[in-house]
Amino acid sequence: MDSSMMIGLSRQMTLRRSMDIAANNIANANTTGFKVEQPLLEDTAPRAAETTDGADDISYVQDWGVMRDFRDGALERTERPLDFAIEGEGFFTVEDEDGLLYTRDGRFTTDAQGQLSTADGKAVLDEGGAPIFLDVYGSEPVVTRQGAVTVDGVEIARLGVARFEDLSVLEKTGEGRFRAPDDILPQQAEIPSVRQGFTEASNVNSILEMTNLMEISRSYQSVSKMIEDASELHRQAIRRLGDVNA
Repeated sequence: MDSSMMIGLSRQMTLRRSMDIAANNIANANTTGFKVEQPLLEDTAPRAAETTDGADDISYVQDWGVMRDFRDGALERTERPLDFAIEGEGFFTVEDEDGLLYTRDGRFTTDAQGQLSTADGKAVLDEGGAPIFLDVYGSEPVVTRQGAVTVDGVEIARLGVARFEDLSVLEKTGEGRFRAPDDILPQQAEIPSVRQGFTEASNVNSILEMTNLMEISRSYQSVSKMIEDASELHRQAIRRLGDVNA
């Protein structure tokens, strides 16, 4: 396969990846705490197809990762006492069977024992890494802007708000949660800003993502046409060569 078709195919692969990411952003435009994603692309310069007069400065495009925009989404008031949002940096800490997870989705609840947990039953941890228990028959908790959980004016725990110097180390695990590598230890946010009765909306700009999706689709069609034209040129060249040799 010659270089022109290889370039076209490499571009198609990255466009399909970009299309998947844009579509996922749109699908999660209403997902609490979701962070918009973009593909990371780079030029690669493999050996060109061998021809006597072929170009020797060919560059292909390749996707090598995903970038997440961790800027805050808008706060949405819910008035639920167990809904929380973080303003600025930080993640709520959640305990999973395989270790700790971090999330901006603060839609919490309590189980039968009064343990503060996510909707799917994962324990929400305090700043010391312990579960938080509330009296299911007692007064509703009040949480200060610094994350202190109080009941009837008595502090019973502090929400664990973790921060990372380098957010790129976080690996998405699904359900709006992230995992850090084993050798990366988070720090507790020194002055967290927690809002009770609010959740953080997705930071996806739906109109921008729809526009981006349409541009990607047009580019994909353009590259497909280029590959078809190159293939047709090859067929014509082979046909003419056969006529000359006949």
